[in-house]
Amino acid sequence: MGQDREPPHLRRGRFDPDVLPPLALRPAGRHGSLLPSHEGARPSPPVRARGGLAILGASQARPPALGDAPHEKGKQTRFVRAPPDRTQHWRRGFQIAFLALNITIGVQFWFFVRFFESGGEGPYFPRPSGIEGWLPIAALMNLKATVLTGALPIRFPAGLFLLVAFLAIAFLFRKAFCSWLCPIGTVSEGLWKLGRLVFHRSFALPRWADFPLRASKYLLLAFFLWAVASMSADAIDAFLASPYGLVADVKMLNFFRYLGTGAGLGIAALLVASLFVQNFWCRYLCPYGALHGLLAWVSPVQIRRDPATCIDCAKCSKACPSLLAVDVKRAIASPECTACLECVAACPVQGALALSLTKRRRVPTWALAAGIATIFLGLIEVARLTGHWHTAVDPRVYYEIIPQAASFTHPR
Repeated sequence: MGQDREPPHLRRGRFDPDVLPPLALRPAGRHGSLLPSHEGARPSPPVRARGGLAILGASQARPPALGDAPHEKGKQTRFVRAPPDRTQHWRRGFQIAFLALNITIGVQFWFFVRFFESGGEGPYFPRPSGIEGWLPIAALMNLKATVLTGALPIRFPAGLFLLVAFLAIAFLFRKAFCSWLCPIGTVSEGLWKLGRLVFHRSFALPRWADFPLRASKYLLLAFFLWAVASMSADAIDAFLASPYGLVADVKMLNFFRYLGTGAGLGIAALLVASLFVQNFWCRYLCPYGALHGLLAWVSPVQIRRDPATCIDCAKCSKACPSLLAVDVKRAIASPECTACLECVAACPVQGALALSLTKRRRVPTWALAAGIATIFLGLIEVARLTGHWHTAVDPRVYYEIIPQAASFTHPR
């Protein structure tokens, strides 16, 4: 844990256009290195630096405002500096809005539970159906039952529509749910950025520890998928109709309201780890993110790099929260990529890096944002219009089971 987060491939000498003074850039022969020269400097012989960069004197340069990045033998491609990037403004807006929405849902659900716990005293707030987004296992059960029976569920239907929306986003826009919408992802990102602000660095686990820990979330996902796959449609219906199933959301709330010592220490450890290691929970333990990653793995949309215009500055890899080597790959298909577009925002060359469907069909940030919003809000509206958004439970049942939620155990 003591090693620097920067992967070894970033420690080679790289050309950084933001560090050097204004330069005249041109190709250095067939190897494709960039040759900078300072205007007015004394002529000097070429010097080979680490990473294969050659520095030439002024007499060997040509005047310039645009640079050239070589790609094929004898060819040169002109490039311009990328304009100011607004990608992260869009993403921050989505993160803040979705976090605020979830806080609102949580507060409303707390008032709903307190009303029935107190026997009907105090203000009444209806149960927010959005709370079912925090019950992905129940949503997976309903998804299987719907596939088997062809009928939409009457219990926790909102969770099913939210699951389908988030999985559709994962396939069409990679794991954008994790970096654009997920409130836990937003908190996790805020923690490692706070850690970097305080300690001036982030840390990466050594590879021998990183790989098996990343496999942990897939093992957890496999366990939950096996549990759901082993249930019949009738067994799923019986489980969700049981007192335990009906108060699954209440038991989740009670877990945080009456946090035990062990659970409290575990959460504290995750929070501390997230200060030092980027997205610790998301990277190593989140099974929901693992499910999204599997769909993102086969997504037609990828981060693509154009070698013809790339200047090998490695800013993209340094900016990537998932520690992916963006600067050495033509396309990023990794299930760890969350489409956060931090790499695109960091790229100093226009057109060198983009989220795209093909090499030529790029997905602009506004289209990504519009697509996420359309899928999310669209499926919610479909659920409302078809009468499949609210759980059909008689309020009299809640009077009986919510006060006893702690006594209900998992059905065998």
